[in-house]
Amino acid sequence: MDRRHFLTTGAAALAPAAASYAADKPRRVGLIGTGWYGKCDLFRLIQVAPVEVVSLCDVDKRMLAQAADLVATRQASKKKPRIYSDYREMLRQKDLDIVLIAPPDHWHALPMIEAVKSGADVWVQKPISVDIVEGQAMLAAARKYNRVVQVGTQRRSTPHLMEARDTIIKEGKLGKIGLVEICCYYQMRARANPPDTAPPDYLDYEMWTGPAPMRPYNELVHPRRWRAFMEYGNGIVGDMCIHMLDMVRWMLDLGWPKRVSSEGGILVHKNSKANISDTQLATFDFGDVKVVWQHRTWGHAPDPKYPWAATLYGDKGTLKAGVMGYDFIPVEKGAQPVHKDVTYELEQYPEDKTEEALEKHVAPAIRVHMKNFLAAIDARSKPVADIEQGYISTTSCILANLSMQLGRTLAWDPVQQRIVGDEEAQRRMRRPYRQPWVHPEPDKV
Repeated sequence: MDRRHFLTTGAAALAPAAASYAADKPRRVGLIGTGWYGKCDLFRLIQVAPVEVVSLCDVDKRMLAQAADLVATRQASKKKPRIYSDYREMLRQKDLDIVLIAPPDHWHALPMIEAVKSGADVWVQKPISVDIVEGQAMLAAARKYNRVVQVGTQRRSTPHLMEARDTIIKEGKLGKIGLVEICCYYQMRARANPPDTAPPDYLDYEMWTGPAPMRPYNELVHPRRWRAFMEYGNGIVGDMCIHMLDMVRWMLDLGWPKRVSSEGGILVHKNSKANISDTQLATFDFGDVKVVWQHRTWGHAPDPKYPWAATLYGDKGTLKAGVMGYDFIPVEKGAQPVHKDVTYELEQYPEDKTEEALEKHVAPAIRVHMKNFLAAIDARSKPVADIEQGYISTTSCILANLSMQLGRTLAWDPVQQRIVGDEEAQRRMRRPYRQPWVHPEPDKV
């Protein structure tokens, strides 16, 4: 299966798989990565479908035990799921209909590929991968094993953003769109510089590190703050830009950018142990539409109402769209602007009121995203955030980071699936794996 072939295989590749589930047959679910967003995704799935969570996997014994107790209180059967410290052992049982994958980014590719091999349909968090070849292998595996794979880019399922797409953009109220600005001004980068220590006894740090480079353990790494290090992800571009870029691609039906350029670095907070950029700009060139990203983890947001957002500029109007709402500002004098706030569902789903660390404004979007995933499983069709869309958005963000590292614009060939005319950048499409882990390849999955 060459790269061109796996990218052109469509929904028909999913057709031969299993029939729809009967309403009285709960889908059997497993979760890999029981931290913050793993539980958030899982509990939204429990809210919208008859499922039985039978397996949980994590390398943190304390986090795993806590998750198992919580699941027992949340699912209808009140049963406590089996627990595993190694995803391979969990998947070897081949008894799961759905696998949710939500460990740190450097642990997305290998479990996802093994999950589709085991016969499960998969929900994988964004970004799908930390390098481009990982993403190619994940897409190839999904198609080869006829599995439905939904990526956790739930802006595509956010009710107010779906409304903005359908009633503002699709109805032509923006007119010709030539520029989109996307941004994140959250002060989310770690600023501390704590000493390295021995890992806690409840964490298997060797397995947690997996294929990533082995760093000395630091309290900034676990839990949840691993995003401070490029060894485990792709910085704020990989974490936050991907959401807004993917949203814009979906809203405007954009495919691959032709060229990607980026500049930035650690310009302000130089004393932190974190090695991700605190300032970065990137331009994604889609031909007639330019999408420009900016993040700063310091200073004020230009528009406090939209600190993480997209602004779409058309010759008839402007649309500001973010997780908390949208605003349409028409150019024509006398035309009415439109404002919409985020949808909450706290009365319909009272568990949202008390769930620890839940982003209450995001929960409705995850539920819609889960329903779309389940419908695609039953229809054996592509979900709204199909793995190919996740691969395009993830790769685009990786190209931005590579451009910043190399100091030059990168051109992308969507047919050959490679960077054009830049051997060094081409080599960096694949990051080295730490032994004994073996990097997946699209023609060997």
